[in-house]
Amino acid sequence: MCALRPDAGVEPGVLLVASPTLGDANFARTVIYVLDHHGEGSVGVVLNRPSQVTLLDVLPQWCDLATQPRTLFVGGPVETNAALCLAEIRPGPRPDGWTSVAGPVGLADLDADPGLLATALAQLRIFAGYSGWSGGQLAEEIAQGAWMVVAGRTGDVFADPGVDLWRGVLRRQGGRLALLATYTEDPTLN
Repeated sequence: MCALRPDAGVEPGVLLVASPTLGDANFARTVIYVLDHHGEGSVGVVLNRPSQVTLLDVLPQWCDLATQPRTLFVGGPVETNAALCLAEIRPGPRPDGWTSVAGPVGLADLDADPGLLATALAQLRIFAGYSGWSGGQLAEEIAQGAWMVVAGRTGDVFADPGVDLWRGVLRRQGGRLALLATYTEDPTLN
């Protein structure tokens, strides 16, 4: 009998939800949207880490198209000087400068003319950096219980940062995962 790989179910568009006991400060209580996953590694962006940097300061040409708040989000600890743009496409033809990730969510080319993409995009968010794993690393972390793999929704990518996305995603799973949403941020206070 073949055993399932720990990263079975990881594919573009799913979410990696950090275990409440994950010790890496870069990923404490994060929700990561998977952009790519294959034998050589995995890439995603942290959805729930807005920064204090406004898009008007760093990418003013994209500011008016961005979903509120119009700030740069911290996508992860890798290449934080680079930016990625996740965008939801409207029904219709796929414009140049947009590449599908999963369903209506894809990557918009930040070097493209925002005016040419404006009518095709319903919403977008820009992330500084990304989260990455080498081949087999993510499977090992999942096997150790660091991450829970759950279905993603378009709304997760563009969620209001005032709402606790980590708790919300866990609660909607039901059962044991919903119970984890009640885990205190500082267990030493119990």
